[in-house]
Amino acid sequence: MAQATTEGTFAAAQPAPRLLRRGTRWGEMLVKGVMAAAALISVATTIGIVVALLTPAIDFFREISIIDFLTGTRWAPLFEPAGFGVLPLLTGTFVVTMWAMVIALPFGLGSAIYLSEYARPRVRKVLKPALEVLEGIPTVVYGFFALLFFTPLLQGIGVPLQVFNPLSAGIVMGIMIIPTVASVSEDAMHAVPQDLRAGAYGLGASRLQVATRIVVPAAISGIIAGFVLGISRAIGETVIVLIAAGNLARITFDPTKAIQTMTAFIASTGQGDVPTGSIEYKTIFSVGLTLFVITLAINIISIRLVRKYREVYE
Repeated sequence: MAQATTEGTFAAAQPAPRLLRRGTRWGEMLVKGVMAAAALISVATTIGIVVALLTPAIDFFREISIIDFLTGTRWAPLFEPAGFGVLPLLTGTFVVTMWAMVIALPFGLGSAIYLSEYARPRVRKVLKPALEVLEGIPTVVYGFFALLFFTPLLQGIGVPLQVFNPLSAGIVMGIMIIPTVASVSEDAMHAVPQDLRAGAYGLGASRLQVATRIVVPAAISGIIAGFVLGISRAIGETVIVLIAAGNLARITFDPTKAIQTMTAFIASTGQGDVPTGSIEYKTIFSVGLTLFVITLAINIISIRLVRKYREVYE
């Protein structure tokens, strides 16, 4: 009895075994260094973009009131008398983005639901890469597709479109964005635990009820992220609107008339003969800064929504 007690005390007094570090893991340190460098490069790039936009934009707003810039209804910086109201560009961007989202959001979400809940594994392996091929098509191809095919097609069925119009540009842009929305949303749905589906089926739910009342609400944070990513891409798209939407800055919500977006103005003016350092040249950066702020605001709102509706599964 005493011997057993002594042995137990001796065992308790022994220090716990320690894992000895046999050497420096150079490969792991190299990977950490590369990842840290990538993160720093990303942050430095963002800071560089902000600085590059801010410096000329501040010079612009020293000459043009920011109130006049944000509330003015005439945008004609290259004409006499010049007008520096950005509302026409904001309206054009909103109209094209709205029509793009009318196509991209429902069709993208529908595609995601089908791939996640209805398609067989073999069909999914074929359809998802085929859908994502649309993302690899150059945007200039989409632009000419809208101008040379979609606009004549709509005119042929009786829609009174001008040659350049936001309706065709928005619809084709929506087709281009469908894979983005579908891919992100489908990944979010695929991550929903199978137990939730099994429980719903055990209660007698149909496949449609499981998809719309179980899976979609459970994956809503990822779906919102896909929607916001699609909206951000639509706002920042340049080539399609430059080719198919027109180059006339005016306030109109009529999708049959030519308009101009912020990105189209930046692209067309940046390729022109505007003298560097002039007030006309600085409008490029003021519009670019406005676009940057809008995109940043959308992403901040999306982050808050994603955090609010995020589902955590163990």
